[in-house]
Amino acid sequence: MAQLGWIAGIAVMILFACISVYTYNLVADCYRFPDPVSGKRNYTYMQAVDAYLGGKMHVFCGSVLYGKLAGVTVGYTITSSVSLVAIKKAICFHKKGHDAYCKFSNNPYMIGFGICQILLSQIPNFHKLTWLSTIAAATSFGYAFIGSGLSLSVVVSGKGEATSIFGSKVGPDLSEADKVWKVFSALGNIALACSFATVIYDIMDTLKSYPPENKQMKKANMLGITTMTILFLLCGGLGYAAFGDDTPGNILTGFGFYEPFWLVALGNVFIVVHMVGAYQVMAQPLFRVIEMGANMAWPRSDFINKSYPIKMGSLTCNINLFRIIWRSMYVAVATVIAMAMPFFNEFLALLGAIGFWPLIVFFPVQMHIAQKRVKRLSLKWCCLQILSFACFLVTVSAAVGSVRGISKNIKKYKLFQYKQ
Repeated sequence: MAQLGWIAGIAVMILFACISVYTYNLVADCYRFPDPVSGKRNYTYMQAVDAYLGGKMHVFCGSVLYGKLAGVTVGYTITSSVSLVAIKKAICFHKKGHDAYCKFSNNPYMIGFGICQILLSQIPNFHKLTWLSTIAAATSFGYAFIGSGLSLSVVVSGKGEATSIFGSKVGPDLSEADKVWKVFSALGNIALACSFATVIYDIMDTLKSYPPENKQMKKANMLGITTMTILFLLCGGLGYAAFGDDTPGNILTGFGFYEPFWLVALGNVFIVVHMVGAYQVMAQPLFRVIEMGANMAWPRSDFINKSYPIKMGSLTCNINLFRIIWRSMYVAVATVIAMAMPFFNEFLALLGAIGFWPLIVFFPVQMHIAQKRVKRLSLKWCCLQILSFACFLVTVSAAVGSVRGISKNIKKYKLFQYKQ
């Protein structure tokens, strides 16, 4: 919002939400093949792409999907460490005053978060722990309302900063070129917020066949995306109204708020709790596909396939050596990458850029064309291709802007020595 301003900021959020509703409904219609009501189920997003578009697109989809999932786990490690440091800073500022030197390294918190994820990644059937969704929803609303409420209190008290309908102003501290790059990065951040199409089939797998799954999912899409957009408009709008051009990337960690310090800390606790579970939600599909591939490649290997029961009192758990080593190595590598470039906004913008066009627009549009047999060069075909191309341009712009931001930060800060 701070980069785009009131008009473009609100318009882009609403536009992205509308695009998401439309394309997510296309994804819901492709849950069954070839008929959206009576056809054969596709249990995963990739399976639907394979059914409608063939093997090459299936491979391309998998590359983008699992690459993004891997990137998101790095992003969640960064997000968690930033919030953990913010909790410590809130306590530090409360005890020593707002002008005190309260900067801390993110690295110990990333290492601690990584150790936690190594332990959680060994839990079998983690994806079946349904209480995760409840906790994620509760904490999401929790930190959104805390951030919005604190921003509103600043505005109501008359301490809000000046804002603009065109966003941050070009001046001595911001060149025209930098303004453009930051606008591109902002588009990537908004795009990331809309990129959950790949879990639609996981949701539809839990629905009964009557009424048809696609009709139920379309209602859920509208309700979910509308709620999400309202929350984002509240956080973005009130945050911008409170801090103007100096709005931090995360209003709960940028320390426009100091008091009540416990509420700032609580908001960050909610973020960390959300990230702990969300990390596994994103990592588990990646874990499973690698382990399934290893099983198919070496079906007789005891190292890969054999489990060893271990008793701990009344509890018995099965230990698989390949799972322990592979998952632990993955989490360790993701943690090291996060420690090397812990730049919150730019990294999230890059993830949004990578996943938005292919997963949210391109594949849904192409599957719809194949399902409905839309004639090439017809009016509908041309409109769908124009939508896809426009979103492709947004993706490229956001990717370039975020990569430039990451490269500037890497030059500015020494690797593994970033302090917040």
